[in-house]
Amino acid sequence: MPRLLVVDDQNGVRALLQLVFGEEGYQVALAVNGRDAIRQVEHWRPDVVVMDVKMPVMGGLEALTRIKAMAPGTAVIIMTAYVEEASLEEVWSLGADDFIYKPFDLEELKAKVRRVLPVEEPDCRKLAP
Repeated sequence: MPRLLVVDDQNGVRALLQLVFGEEGYQVALAVNGRDAIRQVEHWRPDVVVMDVKMPVMGGLEALTRIKAMAPGTAVIIMTAYVEEASLEEVWSLGADDFIYKPFDLEELKAKVRRVLPVEEPDCRKLAP
């Protein structure tokens, strides 16, 4: 079961994504800011982080840099309603795996999350006769 961390300071966004991705079969954890997200990544190691840019305490771009340094295999999708807060060039240069503008289309976000999920290597022992 894939692990997804949703990081946003808006309760409604967190609740919506927890419901939607939970119904899709993901284990979903929530964080309210970048600092909380870093703690979650350290202890829970999600496969994918969906993270807002503009949040109190620590924003998404600073958290992105730290998450990629400590867990380079964790995919990060950045979302923002503030175009001027995050240029695409900056987001890519910091290591984001994808980007989506708010308000987002849920189907588009689900497709982006599926696309960045790490591919599991088959266990050859299970394939042997």
